[in-house]
Amino acid sequence: MKIKLTVVFVFATLLSVQAQNVDKGKLIEVPKNSFYEDVILKDVKHVDSTLNPEKPKIKYIMDMAGLKLPNKVALYKQFWVNPVISQGNTGTCWAFSTTSQYESEVYRQFGKKVKLSELYTIYWEYVEKARRFVEERGNSLFDEGSESNAVARISKEYGMVPQEAFIGLLDNRIYHTHADMLKEMIGYLKSVKENNVWNEEQVLATIRSILNHYLGEPPVKFKVEGKDYTPKTYLSDYLKINPDDFIEVLSYMQKPYWEKVEYEVPDNWWHSADYYNLPLDDFMKLIKSAIRGGYTLSIGGDVSEAGLYRDSQCGVIPDFDIPSAYINEDARQFRFSNNTTTDDHGMHLVGYLENFYGDGKDWFLIKDSSAGSRNNDKNAPEFGYYFFSEDFMKLKMMDFTVHKDVLKDVLDKFKK
Repeated sequence: MKIKLTVVFVFATLLSVQAQNVDKGKLIEVPKNSFYEDVILKDVKHVDSTLNPEKPKIKYIMDMAGLKLPNKVALYKQFWVNPVISQGNTGTCWAFSTTSQYESEVYRQFGKKVKLSELYTIYWEYVEKARRFVEERGNSLFDEGSESNAVARISKEYGMVPQEAFIGLLDNRIYHTHADMLKEMIGYLKSVKENNVWNEEQVLATIRSILNHYLGEPPVKFKVEGKDYTPKTYLSDYLKINPDDFIEVLSYMQKPYWEKVEYEVPDNWWHSADYYNLPLDDFMKLIKSAIRGGYTLSIGGDVSEAGLYRDSQCGVIPDFDIPSAYINEDARQFRFSNNTTTDDHGMHLVGYLENFYGDGKDWFLIKDSSAGSRNNDKNAPEFGYYFFSEDFMKLKMMDFTVHKDVLKDVLDKFKK
């Protein structure tokens, strides 16, 4: 009897799995990214002369034709954010997403609507990368990428400034591009290493001169509402938010759960070990409780997926990748370990939608600074947004930044 029951159970399970395999894929020639090629490149071409449109390529994507998708901003419960802003031709999503989160936090806590300078943080992050490069005698990554907690680290050291005090765009340009600037800085640091000239003061002065040439010189004093501020007093006295209040939450199996661990990705170039590592179920519960409580999150993960395509702006997990019922910690870690999940993009989670398909699962509204979310009418509410399913978040988003109050019920579980 037990054998028969087991056979019946296995057979029923197989039928259940087979019944889920309804998603289809297709090979397409990826159309040009019109916002990147027709808008961003048009603006920055005379600055970075080597930039060219993307070459056509073949991609396998999920066929979403005929699907009912929640890809309208109006469907979502959304919390206050500034209008979407483009990171241009840069790899600085970490700064744009987390700066947007800080702006929302200033509004949540104090009711002030502010626009902060991403480029001020980016400027000093380059300086600190160069400092680390000298300290480690060239054995430290120097490029555009970083993690969201860099914003807290830089603001504690250098403060913050409003957007109008440091835009980081010269010669009436509209969009950012750092290709030539980065090439020049990397070339200089390469010569420092080759010639064994580890004079930190000299190196940082040279890096700053390059940054000043391309971005302008950051301010030491400015006025807001008629009052003088420095970057540090603007942070402490006007914004009044505490960078130490923002916590990094991670979920991966290669480090112990319920401990603070290092997130082992290249963009964590300073090897921060301040990530609170949670089991996946707890990780997802925190995301849901945070956004329902009015806290927005800076999130990071992988957006190079067959189930995330610019036409729909929706992020889903097709069942030809993995059925929904099988998305768990092992599936998540497997993809991270074999590099099919990478830490390639930072975004700002700003809203949610409950039970769209009647399956009890949430969808999430994602404010984005990249060109991929901008292939629609620039006047439409959806311009600059993605829509992520709960499964997509669960499988492909690796970490998030949130105010510490969200974790007050779980912090005691962490080992001291």
